[in-house]
Amino acid sequence: MASVDLSDRRETVEDSTYSNHNNFPGKSQIYVGLEKSKVDLKELLFQREVTVVGVHCMGGGGKTTLALALSNDPQIKGYFGNNVHFITVSESPNLKGILEMMWEKIDGRKSPEFQNVEDAHIQLQQLLILRQSNPTLVILDDVWSRENLDKLLFERPGYKTLITTRDSSTVPKTPSTRLYQLPLLGREDALSLFCFWAFGQISIPNDADANLVKEVQEECDGLPLALKVIGSSLHGESHLVWKKAKSTICQGESISDYHKEGLLKLLETSIDFLDDVTRECFLDLGLFPEDRKICADALLDMWVYVRRIEWHDAFSILYKLARVKQHSHTETTSELYVSLHDVMRDLALYLGGQDNILHIKRLLIPKNENSLLEKWELLNNRAFDVQILTIHTGHMEENQWYEMNFSEIEALLLLFTSNDYFIPPFLKSMKKLKFLMVCNYGPKRATVKGLDVLSSLTQLKSVRLESNLEALPLSIFSMPSAQIWSISNCHLVQQLPYDIGNLSSLRMLRLSALPSLKALPPSIGKLRWLEYLDISVCEGLRELPEGNRTIEEFERVCYERVF
Repeated sequence: MASVDLSDRRETVEDSTYSNHNNFPGKSQIYVGLEKSKVDLKELLFQREVTVVGVHCMGGGGKTTLALALSNDPQIKGYFGNNVHFITVSESPNLKGILEMMWEKIDGRKSPEFQNVEDAHIQLQQLLILRQSNPTLVILDDVWSRENLDKLLFERPGYKTLITTRDSSTVPKTPSTRLYQLPLLGREDALSLFCFWAFGQISIPNDADANLVKEVQEECDGLPLALKVIGSSLHGESHLVWKKAKSTICQGESISDYHKEGLLKLLETSIDFLDDVTRECFLDLGLFPEDRKICADALLDMWVYVRRIEWHDAFSILYKLARVKQHSHTETTSELYVSLHDVMRDLALYLGGQDNILHIKRLLIPKNENSLLEKWELLNNRAFDVQILTIHTGHMEENQWYEMNFSEIEALLLLFTSNDYFIPPFLKSMKKLKFLMVCNYGPKRATVKGLDVLSSLTQLKSVRLESNLEALPLSIFSMPSAQIWSISNCHLVQQLPYDIGNLSSLRMLRLSALPSLKALPPSIGKLRWLEYLDISVCEGLRELPEGNRTIEEFERVCYERVF
């Protein structure tokens, strides 16, 4: 089974819009074969003249796991105290947002309004000079380019930076910089890690074919991600499946630092045993941004309305991909998120993007800060067969969108990092659209314009607005087919439109993290099919309108539906 992590969400309201950069990764890790590397890195970091340490290895080699283990090391904590900050940079980082977050972590106060990245870098450097006393370690995980790194490096006595990267040329060559080549796991450690994921223990069980286990494990070439993914995919499988896996893996190309396709072909064997529906669901994961948590609710809604999978079957697929057991205590899927290693995301994109661009079923238009890349203008007004589309941009005005023909789209993910954003005007032509997600991944509250177009989309079933809106246009609640409405992290919204009762088909209404919301309109009583009402982190909301079901009744309905 493809390896995907599924975890509880434990974020505060303030952290939720930029949580991947605020917190350490999940600590449910197994550390195998890292002790020597930890000792080597600590020796480098504790050298007074060393200010930057780069950790280099191919994707999936365990760089992030090592950095996490180092951040939890007692000696590191003893030396740097609470001044250890873990930051995921990724291939397309929001540098200004990262610098704002760094300011708040280091200074303990809200960052100033920086004009741009350069201004943020200058002011943060000045802040560090003023705060000379505290030793500080900043871990920059998953750095892809020297250009981005230069904007995140700072100088000050006692200030250290640890970098993880796939490209050794990213790390500057200076007298105060050291490059550490992370070795792949040796045979014994590789076998222990493989057995952990395949059998739940660090040795080969007595009833397993030891030779076959070792043969499959050795094909992973000591690469931790491959050991985890292949081991997980064979967990609980029969001897026949193991033999088939070995045969398939042996036909693939070898893994090397210079042959990413060989790694992807190896990892592809981990999804060979998925049924067609589950495989399609795995490929959908590649459409979400790298190094970000994916809300389980968003996946389930998309699979139910676009893949036409029954809700409980979709929930089973989610856990099947994640390979975790359902928790015994009461929780809704809104408390769960999915994490996908960036190499596994590459695999999903690789497998899902091998058709001609005009006939592809999934399309990712990657992030570009100021506008769509010019190559998309060449396809202006061309008809696409795309069923699921992701567009990731920075600030976008109405006139910056090209007139693109996506009439077959059933699911649309609009992701942006900006304080202002205009919904693409060509949305009005998406008459088959059933799932829409609008999400601000920037660190600041955003204003979204052009939402009125939603009222013309009669097939739209699920709408997710995960950005900070000042007000909600009345027209967005004139959608008789909508069954799920999710509005979160809209800190300035004080009231909902009176006509919310016009959502006659609504079954779920999620109003999460709307701290300024004072009351629900009385017309909510007209929502006769409503099964689930989420008003979590709505401190200003004290009670439901008179004549409606109690909050406890909604919670009971929610429990029965989910479990």
